[in-house]
Amino acid sequence: MKIHIIGGPGSGKTFLAEKLSKEYGIRHTDLDELQWDNQSESYGIKRDSAERDRLLNKVLENEDWIIEGVYYAWVQQCFADADKIYVLSVPRYKYRYRIIRRFLRRKLGIEKGKKETLKAIVELLKWADKYQKVNLVEIRKLLEPYSSKVIEDC
Repeated sequence: MKIHIIGGPGSGKTFLAEKLSKEYGIRHTDLDELQWDNQSESYGIKRDSAERDRLLNKVLENEDWIIEGVYYAWVQQCFADADKIYVLSVPRYKYRYRIIRRFLRRKLGIEKGKKETLKAIVELLKWADKYQKVNLVEIRKLLEPYSSKVIEDC
């Protein structure tokens, strides 16, 4: 089974990916791990696009996969290959609460994660609002050819 989960920050992508991963016994990949250089000392350093694409293609070579992330411009092959595509959308108050809670849990060492700064979280909240209003509209249009395998707002 090949599953792609897409949605904005705080929409529940990782939660759903982990649930499906356990249910089907399939490893899941967070696209952030491919997009960002998490070995960098600084937060927000992107990985070289050729390296990112090589890593993605390696995941897509597997018979089964679960991929989750906010990205859509460079994951066209994922959409084409997927058996199911989950599109997650939650109310503004919910994703904002989740983003802030995750940031605090990471700062307190309760949850593993990136080296976000307070400034980065403020920018992420703004970006998440734009993603919901603009990017999800584009994503839904982009996914029209795959409508038979799209599961909306679960």
